[in-house]
Amino acid sequence: MEARRILKGELARKDIDYKKFSKLLLDLGIDESPGAITNKLSRGSLSFAFFLQCMKVIGRPNIQIALD
Repeated sequence: MEARRILKGELARKDIDYKKFSKLLLDLGIDESPGAITNKLSRGSLSFAFFLQCMKVIGRPNIQIALD
C-alpha cells in the first residue's frame, strides 16, 4: 500500500495521467494499458519491480520509503 501511495502521489505531483503514464511505460518496453494501471493502483497489487520501473519513467530514480 505504501508503494501505491507513493506512486499515485508522484504521478499527481508531476501532473501525469494514466494515459500519458502508459505511454511512458511503453517507451521502457512495458505494455500496460491505462485501465490496467488504474486496476493495479486501486487494488494495490503492483510488484516492487514494477514500482521501480514506474519511478524510473517518471524521473524519480531516488526515493525514500519510511518503514514504520
